[in-house]
Amino acid sequence: MTFFPSSSAQSVRESVARRLRDLREASGLTVSELADRCGWQLAKTSRIENARTAPSAKDIHLWCRACGDADQASDLIAKSPNTESMYSEWRHQVGSGLKQLQDSWVELFHHTQLFRIYSSTLVPGLLQTEGYAAALLSSIADFREIPNDGAEAAAARVERSRVIHEQGHRFVLLVEEAALYYQLGGRDVMAEQLDYLLAASVLPSVSLGVIPMATPQRRLWPQETFNMYDDSLVSVELLSAQVDITQPSEIALYLKAFEELRAMAVYGQAARALIVKAIDALN
Repeated sequence: MTFFPSSSAQSVRESVARRLRDLREASGLTVSELADRCGWQLAKTSRIENARTAPSAKDIHLWCRACGDADQASDLIAKSPNTESMYSEWRHQVGSGLKQLQDSWVELFHHTQLFRIYSSTLVPGLLQTEGYAAALLSSIADFREIPNDGAEAAAARVERSRVIHEQGHRFVLLVEEAALYYQLGGRDVMAEQLDYLLAASVLPSVSLGVIPMATPQRRLWPQETFNMYDDSLVSVELLSAQVDITQPSEIALYLKAFEELRAMAVYGQAARALIVKAIDALN
């Protein structure tokens, strides 16, 4: 990770801001139109273009995609001095509630073509039912001692997840078998959630793999949950923070880990058999 003296950081920030403005102007978008495409307020676009606000990695991805120049994102992120944005404590992200956090990812979801998601402890968010999500998000709110808008956040998460039914996206989802047994929301909620996994596993855009607990001689131990958006952003979920990884060498390491984990998973009927086994264990 590169650190800059404050004057140098401002100079680099201004350079990145100019390039982002040039991309917008070259695409023919107005400031208002770009803000609409990125899903944020008009003032944010102006602050970024005038180097008053340093864009996060996610901001740059959305900006470049809105302008039709997604390939520019990695280079601009590498040049951005806004390194603090890569490590974002949850307490800062949930200040406006958990629903707002769900909504903040909608545009990136719509622009991502290939999702690679690995989850060791939970059903992946894209496949969560509203009841399961509400139980999870409510427990998060209680643990973090913030106002509990778990029900509203769960509805927003489910709405956000409708992207799996849109054309132009592919989803490769891996879950450790043990996650199918961690009960959130009680038996009925878990039964509904596992039933939905069975249904989602046959969607044409979804590849759902389950890594059996009995996998002999695992090549890679269970990892922290991480989400890969195309080949340019990895979001890692820690207890205290979310880490956004954009360095190509680090992304390559997560891709290598994902492929190792994917090779250990079972799919199709074999995966569904493990889900049915977890359903039977509820009785």
